[in-house]
Amino acid sequence: MFRILVALLAAVVVAGCASSNPPAPVKAAQPDYKYIIGPGDTLNIVVWRNPELSTSVPVRPDGRITTPLVEDMVAQGKNPSELAREIETALKKYLQDPVVTVVVQNFGGGNSEQVRVLGQAVKPATLPYRQNMTLLDVMISVGGLTDFAAGNRAVLIRAAENNKAYNVRLADLIKRGDVGANVQVLPGDVIIIPESWF
Repeated sequence: MFRILVALLAAVVVAGCASSNPPAPVKAAQPDYKYIIGPGDTLNIVVWRNPELSTSVPVRPDGRITTPLVEDMVAQGKNPSELAREIETALKKYLQDPVVTVVVQNFGGGNSEQVRVLGQAVKPATLPYRQNMTLLDVMISVGGLTDFAAGNRAVLIRAAENNKAYNVRLADLIKRGDVGANVQVLPGDVIIIPESWF
C-alpha cells in the first residue's frame, strides 16, 4: 500500500501544474454504507440477559477477536450486524436463542475505512471515515493547508474507483470560501496536497 501511495505522489509531482485529472464529483455518498470492522477497532459485545458474556474487546492485528465462550473469531471485513449473527451462532452451543449486539466503540478501522491526507496539510493524518464526510470536514481535521501548499493542484485518489485521480480545489474551498469546491469523500480516499513552486 505504501508503494502505491509513493507512486501516486510521484505521479502528482511529475504532472506539475498542468493536470489532466477531471474534477472530483460533488456527490459520492453511499446511501447503503455499512461500516466494515478492521484491526484496531474496539467492539462492545452485548449478550442479552447474559451480562457475564458481555464484554468490550479489541480487534487484533490478525483481524480476530476473542470473547467469553468464543475464541479466535474473524471480525475483520464484516459489518457489526454480520459479526453479531456469527457470535449468536457460536453461542448456540451454550445458550438457547442468544441475542447479541455488536457496537463499534473506538474506530481504528482498516485501510478501506479511512481517509488519508498527505503532503502540505498542517497536520497530515489518517482519519476514520464517516458517512457523508466532505472535503471540508477532512481539511478541518488536518488543520488546513500550510503556507507552501498548492491547494488547487491537490489530487484525490479514489480507491473505490480503482485508484482514479481527481482534481480538488482546496485553496478555493479553504481560503476563498468557495463551497462549490467542497466534494464528498469515500472510505479509502487519499488526498495528496503538493508543494507550491514559488
